[in-house]
Amino acid sequence: MSETEFLEQVKINQGIIYKVVSIYAADPEEKKDLYQEILLQCWKGWPSFRGDSKFSTWLYRISLNTVLTSMRKKNTMIYPDTLPEEESLRATPLEREDSQALHQAIRQLTDVDRALVLLHLEGYANNEIAEMMGISANNLAVKLMRIRQRLAKLLNAVDHE
Repeated sequence: MSETEFLEQVKINQGIIYKVVSIYAADPEEKKDLYQEILLQCWKGWPSFRGDSKFSTWLYRISLNTVLTSMRKKNTMIYPDTLPEEESLRATPLEREDSQALHQAIRQLTDVDRALVLLHLEGYANNEIAEMMGISANNLAVKLMRIRQRLAKLLNAVDHE
């Protein structure tokens, strides 16, 4: 892949980076910093991209690994209580309320579980997610089942408040 093709693929798939950054970062400056760090890591890792997987899959993996590494370096993390503006503009008030509750529940998960949910909600197949995260498909299926149960409990607790 040439440098031009690489830059074009990054531009086409930049929404992936925004999604990952939005799930993990609260502050606009922190989002910018993470976005730049992801781009830097992609640039460094580009020569090793063999094309065995889709570029978007590779980009998700780099993005998630970069964010998770950054989170390990930082002990504290503040999560916003609101959704990004573009999502709230498209949703009805009821959908916004449901989405906010779901996002709030997702923020209570561990960093790795949040990554799994993000990839699952993006429509990636379990085998692709397992490959990105470096775990077996069976382990992923168990983790997703447990995450669903945890989210159901968290959402149920919100409904009863």
